[in-house]
Amino acid sequence: MSTQQGRRTRKVRESRETMANAAVDLVLAHGLDQVTVETISERADVSRRTFSRYFAGKEDAVVDALRADFALINAALAARPARESPLTAYYRALRSWLVDEPTAWHRLPRSRDLLRMLHEEPALLPAYLRVQDEAETESVAIVARRLGLDAERDLRPALAVSLAVGAFGTAVRFWIAPGESDPLPRLIDTAFAALADEPAPRTTTNEPAPRTTTT
Repeated sequence: MSTQQGRRTRKVRESRETMANAAVDLVLAHGLDQVTVETISERADVSRRTFSRYFAGKEDAVVDALRADFALINAALAARPARESPLTAYYRALRSWLVDEPTAWHRLPRSRDLLRMLHEEPALLPAYLRVQDEAETESVAIVARRLGLDAERDLRPALAVSLAVGAFGTAVRFWIAPGESDPLPRLIDTAFAALADEPAPRTTTNEPAPRTTTT
């Protein structure tokens, strides 16, 4: 990438972050219904047209910060040693993000309020789920490459990621619950430890064999 391309990429990223941060600040202060695209554009000092080049609506701008966080987690996942199992690799990627990144959710006071709003505000849910789905799809692709499997034909990468994302999401839901005092890193540790302790399902010799039918 040339120096000029690098500057252009950085400027695009910074513009997007400025608008997303303006959207989050305004929505947390006034509520989603009281915020418009025009007020976000004014806060970010951009035109309405510029805003529309980046986001389909205010909801997309509000959840956009999470896209960057999930990308950091996936980058950490891709960098984990190949010898680690998918669950271990995902857990350690999360721990790396929590320890090393200044934007990790437990480090920013507003993150807890934002995540609560995303879980409670129906109008934000579709945008939130799209960001989650994009991140999970990328996680599955990373795990499939680690295992040398075809993610379209083998369910193991998707299953491993589903378990890891489920543990992460459960920890987050407890963290944002009213009255919760445990920090997010400790809840993530607890969730993954519980997942590791869960025994594998067993079949018993008393189970009947599958019935077959003839035509």
